[in-house]
Amino acid sequence: MVFAARRNTVSDQSVSGGTMIYVAKCLVVLVAALHAYFLILEMCLWTKPQGLKTFGNTPAKAADTAVLAANQGLYNGFLTAGLIWSLLHPNPAFGFQIAVFFLLCVIVAGLYGGYSVSKRITMVQALPAAIALICLWLAS
Repeated sequence: MVFAARRNTVSDQSVSGGTMIYVAKCLVVLVAALHAYFLILEMCLWTKPQGLKTFGNTPAKAADTAVLAANQGLYNGFLTAGLIWSLLHPNPAFGFQIAVFFLLCVIVAGLYGGYSVSKRITMVQALPAAIALICLWLAS
């Protein structure tokens, strides 16, 4: 089973351990989905009404920063890809390590965004990743 990093077999898992693995996997999917959404917002919708409203930009400011936003969106895509890779990797121990690495990257990005841009970013980006990471460690 994915993320059964310290377990020898699936049958070694207790019911609660199996439930925690399921919760952790669902939270990793949620964090990946959030970053896929950020990719779309930043790469495709930055200058559109939804992007303007989400980020509180004016059309002029959005036009001036569109290339920077697209670059940031690309990085969010890399985070998404890494989290999905962690779920699909055939070696559960390595999948666990991949998930830990990418969740830590998300947490650091969210903390920096909260410090440099808006505290809201910490809640939207870092908090879900931190909860996923805690659940991942509890499941292992």
